[in-house]
Amino acid sequence: MWMYQLLTRAVFCAVSMALMVVAGGLIVYAGLQQVSAFSAPEQDIGRALLDSVGYMVIAIAVFEVAKYILEEEVIDPTQMRNAGQARRSITKFVSTISIAVFLEALVAVFQTSKGADMSMMLYPTLLLFGGVAMVVGLGVYQRLSTAAEGEVRSSPQAAAEEQAELDKF
Repeated sequence: MWMYQLLTRAVFCAVSMALMVVAGGLIVYAGLQQVSAFSAPEQDIGRALLDSVGYMVIAIAVFEVAKYILEEEVIDPTQMRNAGQARRSITKFVSTISIAVFLEALVAVFQTSKGADMSMMLYPTLLLFGGVAMVVGLGVYQRLSTAAEGEVRSSPQAAAEEQAELDKF
């Protein structure tokens, strides 16, 4: 059993590190885009800056996913065994991703508003609705998990089962 846990931790660690490298690459690429935008006068600087902001937002989201995997699966895999800790961890993760979605939607709105074709506003609008749906879904999750947590605390049998599960790890 310990060999399986070691193997899964190693795989999660490798995936997390690979995602962090990808996020770093996106940030470097965004920086290079900014430098090239200012060095080539014929290029649209505003568009290049908005593109680089988009890449940085995606890099933040990818890095947050990598950090989440590293913290929850490699460093302390037993942390998610408690309902309250799981709720806090998932809330933090989804909040960060929804902020990245909102930032990407904002960048897309600015990019689309600069163009002549307003029919392209559908993508940024759907992205904004997706971000709102994520926040609403997070609120529903918070409400339901808090209610479930209260039931577990009030039931001695469920609390004993949860404690026994935590003691295994």
